[in-house]
Amino acid sequence: MKIEFVYFYGLYNFDVDFRKMEAAIDFTFIYDLVKDMYSEVGRPSIDPVILVKLTFIQYTFGIRSMRKTIEEVETNMAYRWFLGYGFHDKVPHFSTFGKNYERRFKDTDLFEQIFYRILMTAANKKLISAEHVFVDSTHVKASANKRKFEKKIVRKETRAYQGRLQEEINQDRENHGKKPFPPDKFDKEETKEIKESTTDSESGYYVKDERTKQFAYSFHAAADRNGFVLGTIVTPGNTHDSQILEPLVEQVIEKVGKPEAVAADAAYKTPAITSYLFNKEIIPALPYTRPRTKEGFFRKQDYVYDEHFDCYLCPSGETLKYSTTNKEGYREYKSPKQICTTCSFLSRCTESKDCQKVVTRHIWKKQIICVIIKM
Repeated sequence: MKIEFVYFYGLYNFDVDFRKMEAAIDFTFIYDLVKDMYSEVGRPSIDPVILVKLTFIQYTFGIRSMRKTIEEVETNMAYRWFLGYGFHDKVPHFSTFGKNYERRFKDTDLFEQIFYRILMTAANKKLISAEHVFVDSTHVKASANKRKFEKKIVRKETRAYQGRLQEEINQDRENHGKKPFPPDKFDKEETKEIKESTTDSESGYYVKDERTKQFAYSFHAAADRNGFVLGTIVTPGNTHDSQILEPLVEQVIEKVGKPEAVAADAAYKTPAITSYLFNKEIIPALPYTRPRTKEGFFRKQDYVYDEHFDCYLCPSGETLKYSTTNKEGYREYKSPKQICTTCSFLSRCTESKDCQKVVTRHIWKKQIICVIIKM
């Protein structure tokens, strides 16, 4: 018989030092979170802390499946140490994790509670700050064949700001002497055709370009200046970034506190977002975007808005008067047809068959202008 003394840390992989994680986080709080999910009678179950730590390992190292994660744990000394297993302790079968997840954790907010508990630990150590928040998203490919789908007609999603926008649209119409829209004008059901995966129906068909077409998820995250994630929302991959900023910022406000400023890329530069942030007294930090104009035509900035008279002046000096405010929140300013017909700038102004130029201006346009001035 041969007896050996082995220094465990000598076999340790230091790429990710689990000892630091163990020193910083007391994982025993998980027992309080799951106590109502376990029975006090019957055969003892696998330690819930181990089940959660297995998930930590899987996502920290980007392992694609729990089956593969279990295989890695069997031979990786660092993983074994993190889970509290010795050399000869039996690692649970991957199906055991699946059964426990289905019976106890699925459709619960357990992992969200764990996320915020750890976040609060960092906050108590003065490691995070919600003063300046950075918002962005990334796409993650779903485990679904892009060629296996069904086409479906679904109702368009209601936008978070829709109620507020409808009220201000009708107020704007009344201010201009127009009748407010009746409720059914806004409530009219709008539909769209989508591709729904037959493998993963919760994913969304994402098209970036001709080469990038796939079923995916969008991971929207808000982080502080040190890179700590303060809030996250997962949506189908075909959800536009701008639709998620408001609920994501609300999540940060509820869990961490109200930020002084929110920074995001051009995808978030919309009238709705700037209006929301101004109403919350949060400074939007959004990039300047050049107007997209067809070559050979006047740019929108060539049409000058007169706030006092609420009209636009075209490059020829003619007035485009207010016509209406549509249900999307855009005021429409139209040029006089009889004058435009003989205008020398007509070919650079519009391709409209009736020779009438229409310039639109969102009712929340002033907030966007304020953002540009602040930047």
